[in-house]
Amino acid sequence: MRILFVTSEAFPLIKTGGLADVSGSLPAALKQVKIEKAKADVRILIPAYPAVLEKLENQSQLTTISNLPNIGAVNIILGTMPETGVSVMAIQAPSLYERAGGPYVNENGKDWEDNPIRFGTLSLVAAILSAEDSPLQDWVPDIVHCNDWQTGLTPAYMHFMHKSRPQIKQAKSVLSIHNLAFQGCYSSDWVGRLGLPAESFQIDGLEYYGQLSFLKAGIFYANGLSTVSPTYGKEIQTEAYGFGLQGLLTQRGHEIHGILNGLDTQEWNPATDPYLTHHYDAKKLAGKTKVKADLQESLGLSVNAQTPLLGVVSRLTHQKGLDMLLECAETLIQQHQCQLAVLGSGEKSFEEGFKALASKFPKQVSTTIGYNEQLSHQIMAGCDIFIMPSRFEPCGLNQM
Repeated sequence: MRILFVTSEAFPLIKTGGLADVSGSLPAALKQVKIEKAKADVRILIPAYPAVLEKLENQSQLTTISNLPNIGAVNIILGTMPETGVSVMAIQAPSLYERAGGPYVNENGKDWEDNPIRFGTLSLVAAILSAEDSPLQDWVPDIVHCNDWQTGLTPAYMHFMHKSRPQIKQAKSVLSIHNLAFQGCYSSDWVGRLGLPAESFQIDGLEYYGQLSFLKAGIFYANGLSTVSPTYGKEIQTEAYGFGLQGLLTQRGHEIHGILNGLDTQEWNPATDPYLTHHYDAKKLAGKTKVKADLQESLGLSVNAQTPLLGVVSRLTHQKGLDMLLECAETLIQQHQCQLAVLGSGEKSFEEGFKALASKFPKQVSTTIGYNEQLSHQIMAGCDIFIMPSRFEPCGLNQM
């Protein structure tokens, strides 16, 4: 079975959150699964951000796809993932993806204004590659696995492509919902600009309160749906956690499969983790004290084995409950002599709040804005208490 895994981020190429971890590890795991007596043939489709082009191995020009709305032509670069060797197809469109900043926001933390084009292009390329008349005649997928709102238009494009030419064989689509809170909603003006037919913009389609919703499009048109845990699959069908889509999700409830995310026990094993200078396991904990001391020293904190060190590796958002941590942080530091190591990025108010704490208590608080893979491992392994008071969690890889 051939699977096209469509994603906006994948570790170790580029990462902003848990989606990247899943996108990096799940295709590698699927390659080892035998389906109909043969191992799955998986390829990742991802935008060719600068970080992707820098880290992707064994690169070669695969094909060119022309006549795309707003952009014209894009090149498809074939390469392989470091370490796992999973095949990757990177969409090279310099005007869309090769820029400073993150995959979704600019250097000031604001959403890229052309995100509809950037991820509409990702979705459309995936749909084009899903049909038997794809430019890749020697590799046509059986399943197109979409992930979150950034790929949500893929099933919609696939639906209308097949409707206009039913004689062309096409793959089936699956949409995995990693976080329903992010829906990719934009002005209805984008419907035509993205090459979608006017008939798609209705309640039984991709219309959401007068806007175009990438995620709703995926939920409505995908052949199958999955979430990152069984509980989350049920929660999103309720008013409390449905973010306005609970009605549609309830209608498709029998097609929603909640599959618990898996923890990569090799990647996060403190007994062998290459990011750590010392190692430990459940039976031999002596190394943890050394890991903690190394972390305290590297972050400029007072080195003291008896001081409780609290760790945060997270998106700095309201969902993660970090406003509650900010409210009580000074009490934890002053009355309970705790230290705090924070790694993450997100809402500016949270970023500024944690930076202010670090300025006020330089020997007790360290704040690193952004993402650093090595530091994330060191905080996870070295802290005494991991802090993430989330208001809701689709799954919770960091907690795992």
